[in-house]
Amino acid sequence: MNAYKIFRSYHNFLGILNTLLVKTEIHTFGKGSRYLCGSFVVGGKYIRVGRNTLIDKNVSITAQYVEGISIEREFIISIGNNCRIGRLSHITGINRIRIGNGVRTGASVLISDNAHGEFKYEQLKVQPNLRPLYSKGEIIIGNNVWIGEKATIMSGVTIGDGAIVGANAVVTHDVPPYSIAVGCPAKVVKTSVMK
Repeated sequence: MNAYKIFRSYHNFLGILNTLLVKTEIHTFGKGSRYLCGSFVVGGKYIRVGRNTLIDKNVSITAQYVEGISIEREFIISIGNNCRIGRLSHITGINRIRIGNGVRTGASVLISDNAHGEFKYEQLKVQPNLRPLYSKGEIIIGNNVWIGEKATIMSGVTIGDGAIVGANAVVTHDVPPYSIAVGCPAKVVKTSVMK
């Protein structure tokens, strides 16, 4: 066995071990799903992961219950079946983030429904880490969505089924189903018409 095969076997073993450890932290973790090495979770009791979903290396998923923002008795972050979350991505929620089935992200994607405070003069005079967490609204990502590398999805946004978000895009407004959004801020440049 050459050195590369030994390295891959060791990495696969660590991925299985990490999945077993994370399963104990997350409220619902579907059959066949994997959570690879270096990835971690905070607030697992507010997180649900569907079946056959791969969370790649060094992904952080954080869910925090905030009085007056989070919805009682409901998952803050829900990831559907057959998804793939690219390495080095970060998903952080205090309101509600719903990721549909068959969603794929590139590396280093940020999906965040919150910020440290609102854009108000009184709050801007305070250190960001001392400002109250604030959310403009939930994030809903439909089924079969492709989100390109280093894209950012901000709060209060719905991305429709089958949409494509280009690399490095910053999504601050809704993206219709079966369309392509690119740029900063992201704008829809093409929509597929059903025939």
